[in-house]
Amino acid sequence: MTRILLVDDQQLLRRGLRLLLETEDGLEVVAEAADGREALVLLRSQTVDVVLTDARMPVMDGIELVRHLAQGHPGLPAVVLTTFDDEDVVTGAMSAGAAGFLLKDVSTDRLAEALREVAAGGLVIDPRVARLALGHGTSREDPLAVLTRTERLVAERVAQGATNGEIAEAMHLSEGTVKNHVSALLRKLEQRDRTGLALTLYRLLQI
Repeated sequence: MTRILLVDDQQLLRRGLRLLLETEDGLEVVAEAADGREALVLLRSQTVDVVLTDARMPVMDGIELVRHLAQGHPGLPAVVLTTFDDEDVVTGAMSAGAAGFLLKDVSTDRLAEALREVAAGGLVIDPRVARLALGHGTSREDPLAVLTRTERLVAERVAQGATNGEIAEAMHLSEGTVKNHVSALLRKLEQRDRTGLALTLYRLLQI
């Protein structure tokens, strides 16, 4: 069961999202908060697997909440859900360490799938806003030229948000071997974390 903390300043939207998500197998909304500060208080007593938060809220918005989660609750993924697709919101959410960014008109099935993916360690970005998160610059040199054939195959799956376990199963490798390849990718592409690596690979591979 994937336990969800739902954060949105509009009670009606929270209620609607709860009802929709709890029609999906394996998902449970265990707590609700009206802003980021309230969410952080709830996390002192609630055990959750993923945080689903609005980007724009009073008191503490979703982007600031994601920053606090990265510091105080490392390993707890957050999906930012918003009607805004402007560059500041998208890049702010991703640079803060969000594991996902979706627009509010996403289908219930896709939202449920995304929550399961990020809870398992994946990365989810709405294709409609991916370009804003990834930037538009291109380089004449191919940064991927330094990768081995196996690293390239691992890179493609990292870019798609696959977890180490999923990559290991798909490529018939051990999770330890996949972890070593991911470490090599981080080093060769000069990325500090998996989110940055996935974003960079998504852009370079043009998936």
